[in-house]
Amino acid sequence: MKQSIFARVAQLAKANINALLDSAEDPQQMLDQMIRDYSENIREAEAAVAQTIGNLRMAEDEHRRNLAEANEWGRKALAASRKGDEFRSAGNPDAQKFDNLAKLALQRQMTAESTAKAQAPGLAAQNEVVDKLKNGLDQMKGKLGELTAKRNQLVNRARVAAAQSQVNDALKSLDAGDPTSAIGRYEDNIRRQEATVRGQQELAASSLDAQFASLEDLGEQTEVEARLAALKSMDRKAIDY
Repeated sequence: MKQSIFARVAQLAKANINALLDSAEDPQQMLDQMIRDYSENIREAEAAVAQTIGNLRMAEDEHRRNLAEANEWGRKALAASRKGDEFRSAGNPDAQKFDNLAKLALQRQMTAESTAKAQAPGLAAQNEVVDKLKNGLDQMKGKLGELTAKRNQLVNRARVAAAQSQVNDALKSLDAGDPTSAIGRYEDNIRRQEATVRGQQELAASSLDAQFASLEDLGEQTEVEARLAALKSMDRKAIDY
């Protein structure tokens, strides 16, 4: 389980985002999925690395206990040896007993030292592994930040492109159905109506002028008739005289 997580840590940390984006049919969808994968793998890796670090700290504690135990047995061996020398100087027959205790303490010291020595290489290797795992996690977190920035940049660019596309579509529709052209056609209709009215007015005026002209002709004829009648009357009067 841990090994697969660590392998994914290494694989994802080395991923070439730009190359993946270039080959993706839907870059935004791919980035969203990668962000989810990275986030999930980082959580799993953090848990595994934390456990590894915990195991390392336990091993280090045990190593320190063995070193402390070796030192403690060394102090006991020294104390027993000095006590044996003291008894021997005093002619006390129990001197050998303390020498034997010193030897036993030395054996315990050697065992603890051997155990601590055997643990040292493993601790060094574990520390190296933990350092690499921490570095891998840092790389993954940096890659996650890069992915998030790429995703946000791509989303913003997509939004700008969509807005530009909407503007272009609006401009195209405006060209296809320009409202000013409709206004122009309406204005042309009004001008034609106005021209028709002027024509009707002119026609009406012409008809009225003709009527007045006929009235004038009629008046002139009437006057002629009146004058003719007057002329005849005067002529008859002259004959009568």
